[in-house]
Amino acid sequence: MVEDEQQEEAFRDRIATVDEDGGRKWIFPKKPSGRFYNYRKIVSYVLLALLFAAPHIRINGEPMLLFNVIERKFVVFGKIFWPQDLYLFAIAFVIGVIFVILFTIIYGRLFCGWVCPQTIFMEMVFRRIEYWIEGDWTHQKKLAAAPWNGGKIRKRVLKHAIFWIISFLIANTFLAYIIGADELWAIQTGTFNEHVGGFVSIVIFTTVFYLVFTRLREQVCTTICPYGRLQGVLLDPNSMVVAYDHKRGEGEKGRAKFKKKEDRAASGKGDCIDCHQCVNVCPTGIDIRHGTQLECVNCTACIDECDHMMDAVGLEKGLIRFVSENGIKNKTRFEWTRRVKAYTALLGALFAVLVVLLVTRSDFQATILRQRGTTFHVTKDGNIGNIFEINLTNKTNNDFDVVLKTDDKDAKIDMVVEKLHLEEQGHIKERFVIRMPMNRLENGKMDLEVIVYGNGKEIDRVRTKIIGPLM
Repeated sequence: MVEDEQQEEAFRDRIATVDEDGGRKWIFPKKPSGRFYNYRKIVSYVLLALLFAAPHIRINGEPMLLFNVIERKFVVFGKIFWPQDLYLFAIAFVIGVIFVILFTIIYGRLFCGWVCPQTIFMEMVFRRIEYWIEGDWTHQKKLAAAPWNGGKIRKRVLKHAIFWIISFLIANTFLAYIIGADELWAIQTGTFNEHVGGFVSIVIFTTVFYLVFTRLREQVCTTICPYGRLQGVLLDPNSMVVAYDHKRGEGEKGRAKFKKKEDRAASGKGDCIDCHQCVNVCPTGIDIRHGTQLECVNCTACIDECDHMMDAVGLEKGLIRFVSENGIKNKTRFEWTRRVKAYTALLGALFAVLVVLLVTRSDFQATILRQRGTTFHVTKDGNIGNIFEINLTNKTNNDFDVVLKTDDKDAKIDMVVEKLHLEEQGHIKERFVIRMPMNRLENGKMDLEVIVYGNGKEIDRVRTKIIGPLM
C-alpha cells in the first residue's frame, strides 16, 4: 500500500520539463481552442492594449502610469507621488501581498494563467506566431527533428526576426514606464552619442525579453517565479483550482480507451478515455490527472480540450474543471472558511485605510524645523527671534509664489530671501525668522501655526514652537 502511494506521488519528485539526466525537455504544446481559450484571448488583448498604451495616455498632463525610480517620481492615474509618499506605497504593497494570498487561497494560481504578463505574451503572442509559422505541435516536433534545409532556415529566421521585433517593442514599453514616454522618444529620435545609456538599455532589455520568450519560456513559471512555490503553502482542500475529477475519471476499474457502443458505467470504467489530450495541450508539460502541481498555471487549456473530447464521445463535460479538492471528494461548493474571512476582513480594513490616506493626501508637503545649531536671539526691539528652515515640496504641475504668514498679530515673519518661488514638481529649502514679543512666551516657549500661501491661496499649515529665555 505504501509503495503504491509512493509510485502515485513519484511525479512530484521531478519537473515535467526536465528529464532523468537533468536535461531540458522542450515542450511542444498543442494549439488550444475552446470556450475558456476564447475568454482568455479577450482578457489578454485588453490587458496588452492597456500595457502598451498606459505610458502614453496623459491625465492632468502626466502619464497614466510612471515608475521613475531614477528620479524617485511615481505617477498613478495622473497623480504624482514622491519619496514623501512612501508610506502609501508600503500600504499598497501590503494590500497587494494580502490580495495575492487571498486570491490564491480561493482561486489557486488563476492569476498566472489569465493575467500574468509572462503567460499572456508567451501564450497569446509568441506561441501564436509560432503556430502561424511552424504549424501545430506535431509539425513543430517534426521541424525541430528535421535537418537544416532551406525551408527550416526560412521559418526559423522569420520566427526569430519577429520575436526580436516584439521583444524590442516590449523593451521600449518597459523603459517608457521607467523614464517616461517623452524621454524615450528623445532617445529614439536622438543620436547615439547623445543617448548612449538609453540605447544600451534598450538593447539589453530587448535581449533579456527575447531570451525569456525563446529559451526560458515555461521555466520562468516552473522554476524562477516564486509564486509557484508560494501556491503550495497557500492552497488548501477548499481552494478552487483546475482539477481532474479522479472519482469520475477513474471509476472502479480505472481509465481506459474509448470503445463505441460501450456502457462505461456498467463496465466500471472511468470517464477518462486516456486520450492524453490534456497533457498534449499543457504549456508546462504536466499531466493534470496527477493532481495539483506547482507547474500548473491554471490556464484552463486542459479544460477546453477535455470538454471537446467528452463531447466527441458523448460523455458529460467537466471531467476537468474549476473545483476544490473537497468539491471532488464530497461534492461540496466553495466555503468561506475562518481563514478566508480573516484575510478578507484584513484586506478590507487596509484598503479602507489606503483610500482615506489617498483622499486626505495633500498636493503639498511642508515641514518647518529649527535651524540646526541655533536656539533663540534677542532682536534690537527686544523681541525674541527664532531661525527656522522650511522644506516645501510641490506635487502638482503648477508654479507657486509662496508667502508665509501667521494668524498671531504679534508674530512677525522675516524671509531670508526676497521672493520664495516653488516650481512645478519642485522642492525648496529656505530659512526665515519668526519674531515674537518676549512677554508672550510662557515658561520660555510658545506654540505657533505658520500658514503657507501659494499664489494667494492657503496650501498648508504647519505647527511649530518658539523658544526663549525662562522668565
